[in-house]
Amino acid sequence: MEVLVLYWLMKNVLIGPVVRTLFKPWVEGEEHVPEHGGAIFASNHLSFSDSVFLPLVVDRRMTFPAKMEYFTGTGIKGWLTKTFFKGMGQIPIDRSGGEASMAALNSGLRVLDRGELFGIYPEGTRSPDGKLYKGKTGVARMALEAKVPVVPVAMINTDKAQPTGQVIPNVKRGQVGIRFGKPLDFSRYEGMEEDRTVLRSITDEIMYELMQLSGQEYVDDYAASVKERIAARAKAAVEGARVAVDKAVDQTRVQVGQVRRQVDERVETARTQIEEGVQSVRSQVESVGEQIKARGEAKAAAEQDDANATDESVTGESVTDAATVEGEQQDPGEHAAYDTTVEPLEGASDDHR
Repeated sequence: MEVLVLYWLMKNVLIGPVVRTLFKPWVEGEEHVPEHGGAIFASNHLSFSDSVFLPLVVDRRMTFPAKMEYFTGTGIKGWLTKTFFKGMGQIPIDRSGGEASMAALNSGLRVLDRGELFGIYPEGTRSPDGKLYKGKTGVARMALEAKVPVVPVAMINTDKAQPTGQVIPNVKRGQVGIRFGKPLDFSRYEGMEEDRTVLRSITDEIMYELMQLSGQEYVDDYAASVKERIAARAKAAVEGARVAVDKAVDQTRVQVGQVRRQVDERVETARTQIEEGVQSVRSQVESVGEQIKARGEAKAAAEQDDANATDESVTGESVTDAATVEGEQQDPGEHAAYDTTVEPLEGASDDHR
């Protein structure tokens, strides 16, 4: 009862009116939706929002299987996720295969036995690239065991409204559409649910109808296998990139080491050259200093010699002058004789006159 109330609140009060107002999804083939009794709605799977849009356009309650991880989260986020999926009428399934897959089928069979609607994605997972992939035979087994029709449903543009990995959807009115096909009756295969060929034939017929309704390109391969290969290629690419980065880092380290050594060598060479240049300049300065000093000393010596020579000359002249003066004082007769000699000339002149 609690789940039914929560489903009604989600669909008609909390989420449904908002989604209808914002996106205004269009619907084709509503007349193919059974008004009573159990039925399987087999849909293509483009987006997480497929499980939101499809139940909103169907008046009757619809139950979807959802991966177990949506119901096992912890904390506030885990509680909110679990509450949301329960409210949207989804039940947890383990997709690991084997007995887990049978448990999921049994859960769906119980829903169908109650005369309710059960939605399922035959591809098993969302399309990785918008194409329609090979269906798994679980839907065929359920249809035969529950003895109910299968209604093919094509979800249109839900991947554009909410691409994989995007939390907040792209709001655009009238973009999303849901197209219902005619119910498929497989009662002719009753009692053959263990025949793998029959199960594959039924599944392929369902997938063909989905291809016709959706207009998608069909790929005869499982979407899960394609995803695994994509993941493997992505992992290999990441590993290759990591190896390339490591190699580039190693090469850079080597180059940095080489550059560092070259710089050290050049710095050492420059240091040596500078030291040699400084030593050379110092030697030249010292040599020039010694030359200047020598010239100074030579000049000083020359000046001293000139001074000494001047002193000796002055001293000699003084001595001569002194001797002359002294002689004149000691022998005045010489001057007298000179004067006498002159006088006759003067007298001769007088005679001549």
